[in-house]
Amino acid sequence: MFGYSYGWVPSMPDGGEFAKATERAVEETVATVRDQLDDPTEVAIRVAEGHPVEVLMDAGRNAQLLVLGSRGHGTFTGILLGSVSQHCVQHAPCPVVVVPQP
Repeated sequence: MFGYSYGWVPSMPDGGEFAKATERAVEETVATVRDQLDDPTEVAIRVAEGHPVEVLMDAGRNAQLLVLGSRGHGTFTGILLGSVSQHCVQHAPCPVVVVPQP
């Protein structure tokens, strides 16, 4: 989550700790997917705060592959990359894969 426009402030989950709430949600999602696989791979979860491009560029420094999801806007706009994906594809220090929504 990054920045807010004037006037709107979201409710704070679990006493205001976004990182812990996010980590819990990701852990639950990973566990659900792993339970469906015959031979699951190891997954490391890291929650980081900051601008998405900066956080992803930092993560890519020691990565063999950076995998990003796309929002899947549909129709013509669905074939275009968002600004974060586009920046990562052009500037990441490792190979990048952008996975569209089905």
